[in-house]
Amino acid sequence: MTYQQSIEALYELGVELHGAPRKFDLAHMRALASAVGDPQKKFKCVLIAGTNGKGSTAATLASILIAAGHKTALYTSPHLLRVNERIRINGEEIPEETFAELFDRVQTAGEKLVAKGALPVKPSFFEVLTAMAFLYFAQEKVDITVLEVGLGGRLDATNITEPLVSVITDIELDHQQYLGNTIGEIAKEKCGILRKDGVMVTLPQHPKANEAIGQAAVALGCKAVSAAEYVPNLTPGGVQTAQQINKLDSAHPNRANQPYFVRNRYFLDVMGEDVLIESPLLGRHQVRNIALAIAAAVQLEKLGITVTPSAISEGVRNTEWPGRFQFFPRSAFKGGNWPDVILDVAHNPAGAWALRSALSEYVGERPITMVFGAMKDKSIGEMAEILFPLAARVVLTEADNPRAATADDIREAAHRMEVEFVDTTQLRVALEGARELAMENTNGIVVVTGSIFLVGEALGILRSQLSVAGS
Repeated sequence: MTYQQSIEALYELGVELHGAPRKFDLAHMRALASAVGDPQKKFKCVLIAGTNGKGSTAATLASILIAAGHKTALYTSPHLLRVNERIRINGEEIPEETFAELFDRVQTAGEKLVAKGALPVKPSFFEVLTAMAFLYFAQEKVDITVLEVGLGGRLDATNITEPLVSVITDIELDHQQYLGNTIGEIAKEKCGILRKDGVMVTLPQHPKANEAIGQAAVALGCKAVSAAEYVPNLTPGGVQTAQQINKLDSAHPNRANQPYFVRNRYFLDVMGEDVLIESPLLGRHQVRNIALAIAAAVQLEKLGITVTPSAISEGVRNTEWPGRFQFFPRSAFKGGNWPDVILDVAHNPAGAWALRSALSEYVGERPITMVFGAMKDKSIGEMAEILFPLAARVVLTEADNPRAATADDIREAAHRMEVEFVDTTQLRVALEGARELAMENTNGIVVVTGSIFLVGEALGILRSQLSVAGS
């Protein structure tokens, strides 16, 4: 089977990608894993669940572990451009040939299980991909694996592992049809990744989430670790004091005078050392995700996975996680024919609030042309009420996904908003229209948001417009 054939066959399994009910049954995932040799038992791992921030936390932690010299695997979802992005070792995507080989192996195992009645239906898209990732990581004999939960926690396919550390990021309302209608109910599902007498890393958050997390941790006898000591008290601009600004700029003079954006830059006491934290992930909300990654790394050090303060600093600085308040200055585009562009995968109200906060801090009063598209099962009206007031104009569009809401769906959900709308079904046309509108003002900026799928598609389109330096 070729790589392209494996991709096409994998997507045929993805009924959940087309709006059909998702299949949650860990017994099915365990049967599939057993049929391919239980690869999840052959590597150490960290498991990360939450509503928002789990991908950023996973990417940051993996970068820290790579900087510490460990052969580090990372499994995330969904992807922006290619399915292979989800399965990485030391930052490198799984090779296409290996992808095809492992897909064939897992698919064959699944078909045999169905044929003999050990499984009632074929394994799902996510179950197959998760089994492939586990096989790849075991085959490559990684030192440590960082796993991002796909959805929920308790019944997620990743939850057949036995994590050294379980991390719970911020919990908000999302996927209520699967996880529950309250933050407390959703938190209970996320807490399904905790283990008896295990280590849990989290941060104080919504009271109902705190209550559910606390009850689950006590019931299981978990060592509960708060990452709060790694959350700095930042002043506007992402730094702490004038003295520290000088110290930071002396440490990295080439980053001292960024035109519009300042990284999250600050000093922390980590393992008894004064450590420079400088993350390429913008936005105050990322400070919490960085703190969780640092706290998880410190706990791994206590469990025998060597991590140093310098590795933490280097790893945070080298984190790559595109599409999360990702800024492309106009100078990055060929010929200077584009305005500044920001891509952000905000796809629920909590994500929209985080984006609004980041835009208020980093963009200020600059006129925003917003390109917005969302999945039809999301809280579109609420997201619109949060984000659209920031925009001078909103270009409504659709991601190339069967779950995408139409421009008319979005317009109807946002009917109370007094904003100038432009709409088109094609994202490429929407981006070009937004470019022209934003370029009418020398200070104009384009913001693309509302869906991970939309941002991934936009990233693929925009990369062809970038200069080598900007890519």
